Amino acid sequence: MALTKAVIVNVDGGGHAIPVMFNPPSYSLSRSNQYKERRVPGHSSAIMEYVSGTADSLSTEFFFDTTDSGIDVRTCTNAIENLTLPLPRTNTPPQLKLIWGSLAFRCYIVSVRAEFNYFNSIGVPLRAKLQVEFKGEEVADAVADAASLASLLVMPGQTLLDIAARRYQDPARWRALAEANNIDDPRKIPPGTRLKLPGQP
Repeated sequence: MALTKAVIVNVDGGGHAIPVMFNPPSYSLSRSNQYKERRVPGHSSAIMEYVSGTADSLSTEFFFDTTDSGIDVRTCTNAIENLTLPLPRTNTPPQLKLIWGSLAFRCYIVSVRAEFNYFNSIGVPLRAKLQVEFKGEEVADAVADAASLASLLVMPGQTLLDIAARRYQDPARWRALAEANNIDDPRKIPPGTRLKLPGQP
């Protein structure tokens, strides 16, 4: 039985899903910790002190081939490369979810390296490989949820529904945001307003 095709879901883009052309042959997951060295006078070695963990990193390679249709392969690769660009309303790249089989990895793209290796007679690329690195969101979420109240600066065009959908993955939580910030109209928030963000109930 063929494995379901991997998709990259743009969580901040209305849940739009970008299917990969071919499933990657593999992916690698890594996690690391940060330590600092504490020097002790009179000792030849340092004591290692734990500082924090880091977000999980997932690296994989996507392959694209448009030789059958003859169209520029960049029409396919650009959809993934553009996910590194900041959104106008948040000034940050979109939050994503990489879904493939049992893998559901909430993340951001931190790097994309494109290699074009086959061209038609006039130099239009028809094959490409994208080496993509995703950074997981779990650590950032855990830190944010641990705080009873965090804050967020409202960007132009943002509404409470947008913020609730991004922050809590639940647009209905705009009411909690409105109550925490004494807002009467959730659709009219002056840009630059700093909102209190209640923690998860």
